[in-house]
Amino acid sequence: MLEVFRPPRPPGRDAHVKSLRDEMEIVNAYELVGTYRGAAALCGTTAKTVKRVLGRRTAGQVGRRPSMPRMRNTAAVVPLITQSIRTTDGRISAKRLLVLAKKDGYSGSARNFRRAVAEAKAGWKKERRTYRPWVPVPGHYLVQVQVTLADRVRG
Repeated sequence: MLEVFRPPRPPGRDAHVKSLRDEMEIVNAYELVGTYRGAAALCGTTAKTVKRVLGRRTAGQVGRRPSMPRMRNTAAVVPLITQSIRTTDGRISAKRLLVLAKKDGYSGSARNFRRAVAEAKAGWKKERRTYRPWVPVPGHYLVQVQVTLADRVRG
């Protein structure tokens, strides 16, 4: 009989979710035994779980199920943040901006708001100034170095 070692799982909110290793063990047990109930008995789970894991596997959904994209609670005040950062040239702090956002209807935490402001400031700094590459002129740098060396010798 096939015995599978499973380390004890700490209690938590995701205790009912099978890991990738558990899912592979379920698939291997099903291939070995050939029945849902037999694979469930070997893996210590239910036949319904074995059927779901195998169904996802045949559908091509290997691994975790995709989670739904979540809206950030700062999404409603992003226009206010970006407009304030542009008008103040990036000098406004999140602490002062939070007061305006609360008046605008923001009900989230200050920490999330600070993160959103920091992200917006980082994006603004990248767009703020364009850095042109240094295009060397042949011999120009050497001439400048020689002139400064000559000035140091004289001085």
